[in-house]
Amino acid sequence: MTAADTPPAPDTSPAPETPLAPPAPAGWRPAPAPAVSLRHDRVRDADLLVLPERVVVLRGSAARILRLCDGTRDLDAIVAELTSRFPGAPVADDVPAFLGRMRAEGWVR
Repeated sequence: MTAADTPPAPDTSPAPETPLAPPAPAGWRPAPAPAVSLRHDRVRDADLLVLPERVVVLRGSAARILRLCDGTRDLDAIVAELTSRFPGAPVADDVPAFLGRMRAEGWVR
């Protein structure tokens, strides 16, 4: 496997003001919160999470993960999909932690 085959891990380091996320409920089907949208800024060539009065620039594979959060897949299905796309990547640990942080922020419900 080459470095090009493995996606960069989402930035899961907690910000000082970000509380640790409680475990996701069984069967959780993550979806963007009602006022949140995922967009790509062509000028900056960056993926953005657009919130009311705030924009978050997504790094690494964060946008790839959030695009799968459409409310139809549960967390296990998202992890399975990403594991099949990127074998050998630490998806089983990183993705639930990342989505837990997004849930704690209120950006994903």
